[in-house]
Amino acid sequence: MTVLWPIAVITIKEGIRNRAIYGISLFALLLLGLNLLIANMAAHDVGKVAVDMALSTISFSGLLVVLFVGINLMAKDLDKKTIYMVLSKPISRSEYIIGKFFGIVLILFSTIAFISIFACACLFVLKAGYATYFPQFSWSLVFLGIFFILITLILLSALSFLFSSFSSTSFITLVLTILSYLIGQSLSDIKALIETSRITGAAVSPITIQVVNVAYYLFPNLSFFDIKTQVAHGVSIPVPTILWTVLYGFVYTSLAITAASLIFRKKEFS
Repeated sequence: MTVLWPIAVITIKEGIRNRAIYGISLFALLLLGLNLLIANMAAHDVGKVAVDMALSTISFSGLLVVLFVGINLMAKDLDKKTIYMVLSKPISRSEYIIGKFFGIVLILFSTIAFISIFACACLFVLKAGYATYFPQFSWSLVFLGIFFILITLILLSALSFLFSSFSSTSFITLVLTILSYLIGQSLSDIKALIETSRITGAAVSPITIQVVNVAYYLFPNLSFFDIKTQVAHGVSIPVPTILWTVLYGFVYTSLAITAASLIFRKKEFS
């Protein structure tokens, strides 16, 4: 821990110097301001629209932080060769990866917390003005939705580290991370569509079925963490489901970081 913490602190300082994080935060605040205007035009769906847009803003802003801040912080050490200076000290490559990851997790936590404060303030104002249209509103569900968004972003960051451990450029890491996000968001829908097609007797290629099955177990199923619809409609989520989802995110993140550390040990720097 004495080795990991300094690396995490340096990562946080580098993240603070990155102007992208301020642009993303400003963009999020503008979207939340827009939420006040859009919700006013939503008539009887003010509550649902406001909650959905607030959580979507937090999620999208966090995704931008992962893609344009997190990946850049990892790539900068490789591109500018500063990693040689770090690894010349009594620090293993695994400690470097884990320390860097903890730093990015703290950046994500701080950014999401900052944006969430304004998102909750936005919801508070709308709820105070349109209390009738928030019949099923629950703050506990809103906070759970934010927590699940944070888990999703941490998991994606772990995947970006995995891709960085073997890719040659940050662009490849960016593309692979975006693809993982898109696939992870749509996996459940695609699998359900194929299963429905098979039940109804529609012709489905065996290769397609095999590819979807492999992708289903290989890529993270990010739809587990997307509860914006449930939060917007005030639908409670069973405690066992919450615990299983958190465990799934923790296990997948741990496996991705472990794999990244193992691959990074063998990586040759040019």
